Amino acid sequence: MAQTTDYYTNNPLIHRDRRLGKSGSEWVRSFSCESLKPLIVCRGPIRMEAMTVYEEMGIGHYGILLSEKDSIVYPNALSPELRILTDPTRVHRVPDYTGASKEERVERIGQIIQTAKDNGYDSIFAGYGFMAEDDEFVAAIEDAGLRFIGPCSATQRGAGKKDEAKRTALNVDVSVTPGIDNLTARTLISKHPSREALLAVVKAEGLKCDKKVLDDKKRSLESLADHILMASYAKGIDLFSIDEMGTQVEKECAAMFRKYPGARIRLKAIGGGGGKGQRILGASLLTKKNPSEADISKAASVAPGLVREVLLEVKANGVGDNKNVLVELNIEQTRHNEIQLLGNGDWCIALGGRDCSLQMHEQKLLEISVTQEALALEIAKAKKAGLKAQVAALESDLQVLKRMEEESERFGKAVGLDSASTFECIVDRDRHFFMEVNTRIQVEHRVTELVYSLKFTNPKDKKDFFVVESLVEAMALLALHKERLPRPERVPRFGAGAEARLNATDCSLSPSAGGVIRYWSKPIDGEIRDDQGICITNPDTGQFMRYTLAGAYDSNIALLLTQGEDRLDSYQALAKVLRSTTLRGTNLATNLEFHYGLVNWFLGFNVMAKPTTRFVVPYLTLVGKLKEEASKLDVVYAFVAMKKHFSKLYSAEPEVAKAISETLDRKGTLLTRPMEMLLRDPHLLSGWLSVNRKNLEIKNGKLVWLRNPLVILEETYEYLNMTWRADAPAAEVIWTHDNDLLQTALRFYADLRDKLGLKKEEFVKLNELLGKDKPQGDFDKETWAQVQASHLGFEIGNELLGLLFLIANKTDFFDFKVEDNLEVTIPDYLNDADLQAAMKKVLVPPPSTKADEIVTPGGGMYYAQEAPGMPPFATEGMHFEKGQPLFILEVMKMFNKVPAPFSGTIDKILIEGGDGVIVQKGQPIFKVTPDEKFVEVDPKEIDRQRRETTAEYLAAIL
Repeated sequence: MAQTTDYYTNNPLIHRDRRLGKSGSEWVRSFSCESLKPLIVCRGPIRMEAMTVYEEMGIGHYGILLSEKDSIVYPNALSPELRILTDPTRVHRVPDYTGASKEERVERIGQIIQTAKDNGYDSIFAGYGFMAEDDEFVAAIEDAGLRFIGPCSATQRGAGKKDEAKRTALNVDVSVTPGIDNLTARTLISKHPSREALLAVVKAEGLKCDKKVLDDKKRSLESLADHILMASYAKGIDLFSIDEMGTQVEKECAAMFRKYPGARIRLKAIGGGGGKGQRILGASLLTKKNPSEADISKAASVAPGLVREVLLEVKANGVGDNKNVLVELNIEQTRHNEIQLLGNGDWCIALGGRDCSLQMHEQKLLEISVTQEALALEIAKAKKAGLKAQVAALESDLQVLKRMEEESERFGKAVGLDSASTFECIVDRDRHFFMEVNTRIQVEHRVTELVYSLKFTNPKDKKDFFVVESLVEAMALLALHKERLPRPERVPRFGAGAEARLNATDCSLSPSAGGVIRYWSKPIDGEIRDDQGICITNPDTGQFMRYTLAGAYDSNIALLLTQGEDRLDSYQALAKVLRSTTLRGTNLATNLEFHYGLVNWFLGFNVMAKPTTRFVVPYLTLVGKLKEEASKLDVVYAFVAMKKHFSKLYSAEPEVAKAISETLDRKGTLLTRPMEMLLRDPHLLSGWLSVNRKNLEIKNGKLVWLRNPLVILEETYEYLNMTWRADAPAAEVIWTHDNDLLQTALRFYADLRDKLGLKKEEFVKLNELLGKDKPQGDFDKETWAQVQASHLGFEIGNELLGLLFLIANKTDFFDFKVEDNLEVTIPDYLNDADLQAAMKKVLVPPPSTKADEIVTPGGGMYYAQEAPGMPPFATEGMHFEKGQPLFILEVMKMFNKVPAPFSGTIDKILIEGGDGVIVQKGQPIFKVTPDEKFVEVDPKEIDRQRRETTAEYLAAIL
């Protein structure tokens, strides 16, 4: 039946009438927000969500602010929301949101506020961009008499800045990560090491400081230095150079390496977030329990350069900017958990947790709900199943979650939280450490919305209440009715929620900007798709409108969410959504297949597993090994060789040999089409191997099926979304004759099981019975012989599927696994940096290039030097070594140093300018003379090697 409900625009999971002014209760009507007039100052899915929620709340006068940079730099990457917001008086523009310098930023804030005032807006919503956490921006809004829909400026200062948040956490007895939070103060003291010297700076620079603070001789030097620094920021001057700060951070890192041998250090700019403004150093010390001074000095020596990078990334490298950077111990085997908070300045409520451990380059990929109710349910199920180690692990998680929720509420009250924020922690088994607070709504906020709703009850009448299921709605309510809103009750909604971030990244999860989406299948029942309005169809034709992915910002294209009764149910729903999603385009690369493989990995092992933040890179390395091994096989050659094998095996019986040959011919595409697809995409193969890992085993060097391979084949077509559909192109589904053959075989085995009294999963027993000469059940001898012949015909050739399992065996795929206590075992060799780099190239081979050129590995913004004013990485005539940084490629706000793929000499620089030039994937940057001559591999030799390897594999299954 054709889908009739449009789950994109009319999804009962997220769309509803939110007009409190229509309520029959006077008390509920008093919280109506229809008078609110917000200006939306952000981009991405949250902008579209805010527009939709405001419409549903009855807010008629809202507008959006667009950055002109979007349409000038990326002319086809227009805002798709404009397809529905057709009133031009509600669409406003600024050159960009934040400006390229401190002066431009101040100017931009003024422009935004003036735009709001000139057009009758009374409030501003900044989504989850950097501006949402900018206390100066929020303070300016408040000073202008406007509302900010989010935490107030005081809360932003006390919780949003990472250094202040850490100090607040310590004051209210919240567990924090070891490290220092005042690098800038220590740098100033190193330059002016006494109280007298610091006071002399105040006088010499004419800084406006609090006289009481300056006269307080009991105040510590570090506290005094912090106060003086704040005055310098207000005046817009620097009291030390970046080089002096670099010297200090190198000294602090060396001291921490000595104190915590074998550990790494994380540098975090206080204004960073979303993975930006962070770097980790000390990888070379991980395996050294007693590093030498030379080891420590070498590891710490990169710190000054990394500080420059993080400050540049968060635009805090200008004169007078607060350049403080946190220097923290990097807790290695950790999970990243966060608690959703909501408050009104008086009360603060925690709304459960989200596990965001599955991430790469500090960018979250898959987020799942963590609630006390869900953990209690899983504990009960594990106890019933006798899984003692799993019970202990889940009980530990429950206690950690309770402590995190308690601490988060305590912290929220301490900073006067008056909107939505997130309390982020790292979890190390039964311990947790506070990391930071994001004083804004999070990208993954809908995960929480799926598991809890908010019930606001009239204090004078418990039967008088209203329910809120959207945090964007709750933030609007708080902006307008803050003090009047009673503390809500959190009400369980669904048992679990999951979110996959669909990003513009390639097979190795490296950013891939500039692609064009030309087709996107419609959302299915149970799917939430947040995509900034990309899927809003043409109002005249109802067709999808092509969309260009800009490379200037976040790589996120959409958020795909599902819910379920428990985590297993939500993962299965997410797998169905990913399987059903079709994206087509030009130069389009996404992580859709990665997510599908990953979700099925968990479904195949254990969805309650506890992966750490170090899971994804080794997992990708393993997937790379799968691809490397799979590329050595030729399925068509294997099928032909198998036919020859059976022809030779039955050569003494020509009629039988002929029948088998004809049978195999009929099964050829039935077997080879899905296998070729799995061998072509290692992410699909990873997921398929995971869900099928218990369906086959190796005995005495041979593969033994534990389930009927034809049932597995049917499930494989479903796994690949290739089940027969009359309205689908033949290239995307099982072919009709193959489907007829498969369904005939499945009916044969279903009837046979019924007559023999066996269940579907009892294939091993069925196979044993079919191997007996004596008729089984009520069959006579002649019929039994026909049954056995049919069984032989249906089963012959299915051995070919065993090639896939042999790939897993060859790569030790199943050694990467979940233990009984839910910890994930990652083989040590997968953490080898050289292997990881090699497998990244296997997953995404470098762009084809001439032997005398170096090209860009992807599209983005090219920079010739690390920062303005610094020398370029490369000059003409310079000799370079393999791995030496040659330029920086900024892709979606991430600055990536591009290393030389080989050693050689630069003959000519082919690109003009070096400060933010847009480049395309594969664009030549340098003409070079390599140190070694490249040798091309003969394609015929590659084919010969594939046939040879395929023959070796076949020997194990035939």
